[in-house]
Amino acid sequence: MAHEITRMTELVPYTPEIALKAADLLAQGDLVVVPTETVYGLAADATNDRAVARIFEAKGRPSFNPLIIHVENVAMAGQWAEISPLAQKLAAAFWPGALTLVLPRRADTKLSRLVSAGLDTVAVRCPASGPAQAVLAAFGRPFAAPSANRSGTISPTRAAHAAKTLSGKVNLIIDAGPCDIGVESTIIRVDGGQVYLLRPGGLSVEAIEPVAGVPIEKPQGGEIQAPGMMESHYAPEAQLRLDASMPSPGELFLAFGPPPQNVSATLNLSSNGDLTEAAANLFNHLYELDAIGDRIAVAPVPEEGLGLAINDRLRRAAAPRP
Repeated sequence: MAHEITRMTELVPYTPEIALKAADLLAQGDLVVVPTETVYGLAADATNDRAVARIFEAKGRPSFNPLIIHVENVAMAGQWAEISPLAQKLAAAFWPGALTLVLPRRADTKLSRLVSAGLDTVAVRCPASGPAQAVLAAFGRPFAAPSANRSGTISPTRAAHAAKTLSGKVNLIIDAGPCDIGVESTIIRVDGGQVYLLRPGGLSVEAIEPVAGVPIEKPQGGEIQAPGMMESHYAPEAQLRLDASMPSPGELFLAFGPPPQNVSATLNLSSNGDLTEAAANLFNHLYELDAIGDRIAVAPVPEEGLGLAINDRLRRAAAPRP
């Protein structure tokens, strides 16, 4: 990698004027942290090879891990990717929102090849976040944006999380408060009439399948086709022990639902067992626990609805570190 240049980083509250400033910085090839409804994203001009390369450099992200491009609407998506009738149907139902579609790149696209990590597909999402939409409208073309953190670490759901590891590496961090959903988008690949789940996320499989009209399948093989598929990801410094009924001595306890009798939860994803609340709290609670201890026991979370995404993040966070 090229020698990193330390930049003066502004962290400012979102305003319409800040969206215009962000678009101007993107047009100059700079990096901007943009809030979305899922997590904060590290944005760069998706058509600028040098700017996209700076994403990989700032994050320490391996070059074989693709990025998601963010678009204002379906019409913008169609300028860069081939949208089949099934993909069009899913986009109409769930965009703007927490769904990413992996689609064939258009043959005439000017997207950076780095965005796709050498694949002939591109991951595309239309965010529901007002600030992200304002930046896209002002910018007029897609920005590439993985989560705004160092590669493999806890994803940021607050501007302060992004500033912790990216201050000095980006020009601007836009603060729009906590993210509403709190886990990344669901990623699916549409291949003809089949739909494959590449990453569970903020939109449940149960919501997608009736619209798709076909069962959502798991892809064959272990190759990385989209972000979030690496075995170790979303990891705090602390060691995680999953499906814990109670903490062992010296462990912090991340509960879900009412904790067992005579057991104190250090933090609770949702005291009443609400998976939407748990998803919104997940990464921030991991940040807070990581700051005060080196071992975290995590209570079981149901493997349904948003629990599928929560458990995916927890399993990858607990996996052996590379």
